[in-house]
Amino acid sequence: MNLIYILAAALIFGFLVFIHEAGHCAVAKLCNVQVDEFAVGMGPVLWQRQKGETLYSLRAIPFGGFCAFEGEDEGGGPRAFHRQGFWKKAAVLVAGSAMNFLAGFVIIAVLHAGAAGFVTDQLSGFAPGFPLEGEDGLMVGDIFYKIDGYRTYLRGDASTYLAYHQGDTIDLEVIRDGERIMLKDFPMQRQTYADQSGGEYVGFGLYVGAHVEEATFLSRLKYTWYTCMNFVQMIRFSLVQLFSGGAGIEDISGPVGIVSVMTEIGAASETTRAAFENIFYFGALLAVNLSVMNMLPVPALDGGRMVFLIVDALGMLLFKKKVPERYQAAVNGVCFAALMAFMILVTFKDVTRLFQ
Repeated sequence: MNLIYILAAALIFGFLVFIHEAGHCAVAKLCNVQVDEFAVGMGPVLWQRQKGETLYSLRAIPFGGFCAFEGEDEGGGPRAFHRQGFWKKAAVLVAGSAMNFLAGFVIIAVLHAGAAGFVTDQLSGFAPGFPLEGEDGLMVGDIFYKIDGYRTYLRGDASTYLAYHQGDTIDLEVIRDGERIMLKDFPMQRQTYADQSGGEYVGFGLYVGAHVEEATFLSRLKYTWYTCMNFVQMIRFSLVQLFSGGAGIEDISGPVGIVSVMTEIGAASETTRAAFENIFYFGALLAVNLSVMNMLPVPALDGGRMVFLIVDALGMLLFKKKVPERYQAAVNGVCFAALMAFMILVTFKDVTRLFQ
């Protein structure tokens, strides 16, 4: 059964790469930009076919792919990428990430189609001795809305953000009787409290329960959007933890690690149906992650190329000059090599972890 889950995870990952590059390719052709090659996978060519001006190929390594445009950085004819206007270039660059985000949204929408209700975090009680209960503080029935600026979209978000909170005060927003209440610099600190089973723990003294909203067509759409936004927010949260020291490189996974995690999720599920639902849910998370990470302002990624595009547009507007294309190509090339080296390191770590 694990082999089936491995194949399912690999197919989902490959599909996400495929639709990303297909988005670039389709929008480029709509914008009359010449596409020289559309490849699924990396490495040696297994199959290829020339159709019109574009060579379509399937390559041996299933993790990756590319869409090669005529004149991406310089040279080429009138339909070369670098000769196009701002909006055509922007549309082509954004298309891949847009397709990944759309894929994640559709997967979640399908998974939510059979939901009976949606659950968020609600304050269900306080530990004995909690000192901040009342109208000027927190009250039973408050629905968590934000914690330290992070929106609590789904069940479990409140516990996650409270667990990572540092400091003697906290910024909270809750929904009370339909109104949003803001508690800025709320003096809630970790102390020793009794939990609901009578045992002691160090925490904030809050008992977090469930607020259930009935599933309707509109609520399904709303929580599909909330789920995708939660995925986006978790990227921001993870990056903050990475740069603040709350997480390290050992917490980062590449394609091998991702497929391994998806396989473990499938194997740990109670039924085969639950296994595939969980794998596809993780696939939606991965789709949104690919969408957002690819648009980060890092050279060699589409987001980095968008930055150069905006800088060029401002340079032409203000100074009638833009960054020479050979410099852009050099920066993108160096950063791409660094990115590949980092991916090799992460993949090596993932493979080592598998054998361990």
